[in-house]
Amino acid sequence: MAAHNGIRTAFISTQHGGIMREVSVSTAAAVHRWAQVAGDAPAIIYEGTETTYAQLSARVREMAGALSQGGLRAGDRVAYLGHNSALLLETALAAAHLGAIFLPANFRLAAEEVSYLLHDSGTHTVVAEDGHRPVVDRIADGSPVRRFLLGDRDPLVPAATSAHPRWEPLSEAGGSAPRGEAVKVGPDDTAVLMYTSGTTGRPKGVMLTHGNLWWNHLNVTGSLDVRPRHTTLAVAPMFHIGGLNAFTLGALARGGTVVVRRAFEPAQCLDDLARYRVNSVFAVPVMFAALACTSGFAEADLTALTAAVVAGAPVPGQLVRDYAARGVRLQQAWGLTETAPFATYLPGHLVGDHPDSAGFPMPYTEIRLTNPETGATVTEARVPGEVCVRGPHVTPGYWNNPEATAAAFDCSGWFHSGDIGYLDEGGLLHIVDRLKDMIISGGENVYPAEIERVLAAHPDVHDVAVVGVPHPKWGETPIAVLRQDGAAPRLTIEEVRAYAGQRLARYKLPTAVSHVEALPRNPSGKLDKVALRAWALSEYETAGPLNH
Repeated sequence: MAAHNGIRTAFISTQHGGIMREVSVSTAAAVHRWAQVAGDAPAIIYEGTETTYAQLSARVREMAGALSQGGLRAGDRVAYLGHNSALLLETALAAAHLGAIFLPANFRLAAEEVSYLLHDSGTHTVVAEDGHRPVVDRIADGSPVRRFLLGDRDPLVPAATSAHPRWEPLSEAGGSAPRGEAVKVGPDDTAVLMYTSGTTGRPKGVMLTHGNLWWNHLNVTGSLDVRPRHTTLAVAPMFHIGGLNAFTLGALARGGTVVVRRAFEPAQCLDDLARYRVNSVFAVPVMFAALACTSGFAEADLTALTAAVVAGAPVPGQLVRDYAARGVRLQQAWGLTETAPFATYLPGHLVGDHPDSAGFPMPYTEIRLTNPETGATVTEARVPGEVCVRGPHVTPGYWNNPEATAAAFDCSGWFHSGDIGYLDEGGLLHIVDRLKDMIISGGENVYPAEIERVLAAHPDVHDVAVVGVPHPKWGETPIAVLRQDGAAPRLTIEEVRAYAGQRLARYKLPTAVSHVEALPRNPSGKLDKVALRAWALSEYETAGPLNH
């Protein structure tokens, strides 16, 4: 038995012939098993090109051989920088095959942000598409990375026009010696390291174990209409846990087919859903909204779609109702990177009556609401509290950050999410607010403290705050409120974005700027974000939609 966040989880084992043997919960091991059982079955359809389980298993072993010949060992970190692709999944599975830890980096990050991830994680090997190589080149010197592999095996990615120092083409990386036997991994071994920003402005590395991923698969199969050999569509970015593990890895573990698209394009997505008879898809609200506005949506055959899950941002009830009128049950779920990703879901038969609800806890999940000030359990219906989660799919903590881990978990193993919600009389969860200051823009988490830290370094900025305001397309958008020296020219939004864009991803950049004589602060000197949000809402609702 292994302790996990205050609860006990059994080490998975079976008895055969009187001998107890460990059963691997690694997705790579599952792929190898399916290669033996149904080798001709389609595993991945990447931009129209099919890969069978036999082929995928062979490629994973080949990739593992290439990685291991460069010195990558169990426990080492291998980062991937690129769009959704078959190669991304092969890299993730090869890391699992070796017992290494897969780090899918957000390809939208600026060089300084990528540098932090590589240094904090102590990444051993980077695999990158050529288009993202320049970002790594800018921060490679002095980084802990020992090997740089250019992902040149993807026919859809333009090849490098010339050789580059330090970069070794993956096609020449020694994969001719495939790694045969997979390293035995246990459910408590870390499988994936995903970075998510925090209110301190520095990203935190969420450790997800092989057991965390596996228990999420069990939660999904125990709650949603997904079955072995089903087809899922992967269009959400796989550098997010929703794109990687809502359905994608689980489908491969069950012998299903994953249709992979490099990016979300509404018309293509609609065609894929019908053409491939897709059974499950995960997307954020802005993606489902765009899909509903696509020509042909009303006529497309979506009868095979039995599990359409929306999460990652506040879900408008009207969006759920619009899909219900189309005959598609859009099931809201709630969770975080730390919960791998699902903690609650709304059963399909309740969608019509409770479109605004995030549903019930998953089968292997406990949910508790606590008073944020006292820590006491909230037991009354419709009384808001911080949503706390406990279960074997919950992260054991943050990479190299015991302080953040201790702050996120209480002594009984409950993970404190930072989200505020309430339970109605029927036990359904409703998310109403965020305890933290996070802004969700187009499904991306944007943390004000991170933007504030960058803008505060500008020589003409004396004080700064960032808050979110509603946006008609992205749901929310960040705006910057600045106090400058009286003699300094007022910074324009274009100047603010150009300055911040040197260190931040584009989706984090403020879309409007306001100037004030003083920022509101409470008696302890902290920014009064409540007052700022109220002012910003009034200011920008009057001004109309933002254009950036």
